[in-house]
Amino acid sequence: MHREQKKELVATLKNAFSDMEALAVCDYKGLSVKHLEQLRSQARTQGIKVQVIKNTLAALALKEAQLESLELKETNLFVWGADQIALSKLVMGFAKEHKEHFRVKAGLYEKRAVDSAHIEAISKLPSKQELIGMLLSVWSAPARYFVTGLDNLKKSKEEA
Repeated sequence: MHREQKKELVATLKNAFSDMEALAVCDYKGLSVKHLEQLRSQARTQGIKVQVIKNTLAALALKEAQLESLELKETNLFVWGADQIALSKLVMGFAKEHKEHFRVKAGLYEKRAVDSAHIEAISKLPSKQELIGMLLSVWSAPARYFVTGLDNLKKSKEEA
């Protein structure tokens, strides 16, 4: 890769990292190309980006985006997106499926450095869709109980 290509990549990554809400750095040593493509396809459907980036270029992009620096060693796979919960569920779910070849190392959430335990905790939270479902269930509960009460009243009147 030439110097100009590296500068372009750092500028592109800077813009991408500035717009993201969450970034996970993962170790993918020994992971087959087939499984890596599977992760990319799952991420693409959720609007999450997955890319292997050289550590020096990633560190430069993070610095230019005015984000906290991460300790980047060995081979790293960068996964970033706008939805923290979806990203956490994606990487932690993939890590469970491929324990021996895929591991979450660290990340940036809301522009602050976090460890893998934080990412795992976020992955256990309900997603946006699940929260909406819970809220709708709570909102519809009074009407549901009212209708059940009327139905029980009708049945008791019919029996009498």
